[in-house]
Amino acid sequence: MWLLLLLAACTVTVLSCVHLVGVVAAADLSAEDDTRPPDGSVRIGLYETAYLAGGPERVVDLAMVLMAAQRRLHPAHTGWTTVVDPQGRDGMERDLITAVGPDGQCRTGDLRQALVESPAVREIGARLALAGLATPAAVRERAVDAVSRVRRSLLLTVVLLGACLGLGEGGGGQLPAVLSWFSLPLILGSGTLLMSRVDVRPYTRWATPAGREVLREVRIPGPGDERQLLTAVAVSGPSAVPDPLLRAALRAPRR
Repeated sequence: MWLLLLLAACTVTVLSCVHLVGVVAAADLSAEDDTRPPDGSVRIGLYETAYLAGGPERVVDLAMVLMAAQRRLHPAHTGWTTVVDPQGRDGMERDLITAVGPDGQCRTGDLRQALVESPAVREIGARLALAGLATPAAVRERAVDAVSRVRRSLLLTVVLLGACLGLGEGGGGQLPAVLSWFSLPLILGSGTLLMSRVDVRPYTRWATPAGREVLREVRIPGPGDERQLLTAVAVSGPSAVPDPLLRAALRAPRR
């Protein structure tokens, strides 16, 4: 019985590791083919900074903080967001107001989920990717999914090993053999994850190396500058918001 469970663990682990290697190889080839230098003509504003630092969700955080600071939006810690001024000043704000709906109020988690996929956010990501500053969304999604598969295969191996031991498969002097054979998929999966921290990590970040250079040049204004809070949120996320109620509102979970 334990041999069948071992076969399942080895099969899942090998397939997930091969898939991860294939994703990295494809991403490397794509990066080699795209030899264009980063486009320095792209304007890097607060929304672009937020995307490079934290992706679409950070852009949503910034838009909500900006409108809340101007008292045109009221994200409540109760989990609801209310539009105070229905006149959007840019594409991001117009998408936000549209996502809230005609009633002018909706659950914050639903709003955030809708905004992450909004046209304005996708346009920011696509423009930064074309400029060589952001990792293309498709590449990042494949890399993150491949790493998750290897992690799930490790968890499955541990579960199957526990099942073997729970069923008494290690009895009769077989315990050393069971542990030894199950160590193989565990070592393969763990080793692949360790290597992925070097080979895959660049493709799981929102910013490319050039984008991270841009982020390193960002300076948060000093006290008294109205852009201080917005820049801090763009770089660090909701943790930079001093108001605990607004922080709680921004962290409303998705439904």
